[in-house]
Amino acid sequence: MTFPDVLAVVGPTAAGKSDLAVELALALDGEAVNADSMQLYRGMDVGTAKLTPGQMRGVPHHLLDVWEVTKTASVAEYQELSDRAIAEIRGRGRTPILVGGSGLYVRAALDEMEFPGTDPGVRARLEKELEAVGSGVLHRRLRERDPRAAEAILPSNGRRIVRALEVIEITGRPFTATLPEHRYRYDAVQIGLSVPRPELDERIALRVERMWEAGLVDEVRRLERAGLRDGLTAGRALGYAQVLRFLAGEWTEEQAKQETIRATRRFARRQESWFRRDPRVHWLPYDAPDLVERALALVAE
Repeated sequence: MTFPDVLAVVGPTAAGKSDLAVELALALDGEAVNADSMQLYRGMDVGTAKLTPGQMRGVPHHLLDVWEVTKTASVAEYQELSDRAIAEIRGRGRTPILVGGSGLYVRAALDEMEFPGTDPGVRARLEKELEAVGSGVLHRRLRERDPRAAEAILPSNGRRIVRALEVIEITGRPFTATLPEHRYRYDAVQIGLSVPRPELDERIALRVERMWEAGLVDEVRRLERAGLRDGLTAGRALGYAQVLRFLAGEWTEEQAKQETIRATRRFARRQESWFRRDPRVHWLPYDAPDLVERALALVAE
């Protein structure tokens, strides 16, 4: 049987992507490549639901724990890292299995994409405005200029909002217009995990409760000492941003937990909307008893 050059497992958070990727890697002699932007950060384990070594079951996982929490994320840099990881895995005669819910990162890894440059002056002005008025004001502006981009970017994600507004100003076009047609660079298959919304909401609440039990607050305390609060990307991650507000005395711990659940549910809807727009994704029910077999059948096709 010939396998595709790259296999991807995508969908909303808490859908079971990581577990399916491990099963497929075991069946296909594959290796996993992370496409979750927050799992790239070293030490962000509990709050990103990183698999433990035991849960990886011997499957090599790439692009985890790459960046310090003080580093600002870069999709263009991730594209270079994923290119290298995919080439190395294929060079070993194995199947790369991309897994994660960061839509732009998945496209950066799989598709023909070139990212617009930056303008230091525009970027500095927008960042200064972000600091002065907050991300909500800039997100409303983005919604007026590019509703699709605003739908995909969380109102709290100031760094990505600034980047989208910067691209709009530099190119004179909506940020989403700079994304090319869906065009693979590889022979690829994408498998999406579909979860009915009420079940997904329940799974997210349960996941957040388990993160708290597993020590998310202590993890954030440790990372705060490593500069998390100053990290333009990591410090705004779901769960981490909310716990930081608890540690600063702005919220109670219960408020932080409940806001993490609410924000994660909103984010999951954005993820699903992003991936549903890609006609190449083959959707499977997350709880199908024969999920692995159905996924393997798609690969065989």
